[in-house]
Amino acid sequence: MNGQYSQPSNSCQPKWRVTVDSLYRRASRVVWPFRCVLCQRLARGSRDLCELCAQDLVLNADCCRQCAQPLGEGSARERLCGACVRAPPRFDCSFVPYRYAYPLDRMIQRLKYGNELSVGRVFAHCFAEQLAVHHVALPEVLIPVPLGARRFRGRGFNQAIELARHLSKLTGVEVRTDLVVRVRETAEQAALPRDERRKNVRGAFALLQPLPDAHVAILDDVVTTGSTVNEIAKLLRQAGAEQIQVWAIARAGK
Repeated sequence: MNGQYSQPSNSCQPKWRVTVDSLYRRASRVVWPFRCVLCQRLARGSRDLCELCAQDLVLNADCCRQCAQPLGEGSARERLCGACVRAPPRFDCSFVPYRYAYPLDRMIQRLKYGNELSVGRVFAHCFAEQLAVHHVALPEVLIPVPLGARRFRGRGFNQAIELARHLSKLTGVEVRTDLVVRVRETAEQAALPRDERRKNVRGAFALLQPLPDAHVAILDDVVTTGSTVNEIAKLLRQAGAEQIQVWAIARAGK
């Protein structure tokens, strides 16, 4: 099985080894306490982000309830954007708590291209906090957006899976990396014009086995046009999903 789709490494460890690993992590935090990934100050709690830097993250408060597209300031979260009115996506709603703006955009780039996996843990803690603030109904299963095999080999990890693993520990929602696979390589969405992104991902995904749950969430790091998650949602809807959420840490504006 491709390493991208494997379960967390401790799932097959003996219980004594998991206990030792847990004790080691606790002891290491005494010697090496959490430090902010942005300013390197000592951070409070169990995340590598200080309170001052956390306040700099731009919340996506005024947004479309379905695709999380940022709307005008003061807009109600219940509103729909024009694109969702004209062509409703295959998913039911989105929860994307932050906007793709400084300094969060730099953090995402460090995670994806700088191999700073600690940023994924920071994102998961921030995301879980916002889930609680907004009383978001949790899905039965979390499906990270898969990478193509070539990009996975080059990067060495899938940032959506890294985020999902940490989120699973915080929320208790099961992560399934064995349901959806990317069946063909695609150009990176960020490098394409908006009108080409839908064509780029058309037919790029396939379902590997029957969908076991009716309420699912598709997880990605950033949503730009929503073309990728919408293509996956189309598969899940055809497989019998009754409620489909889209989760991401950040939403890019038009």
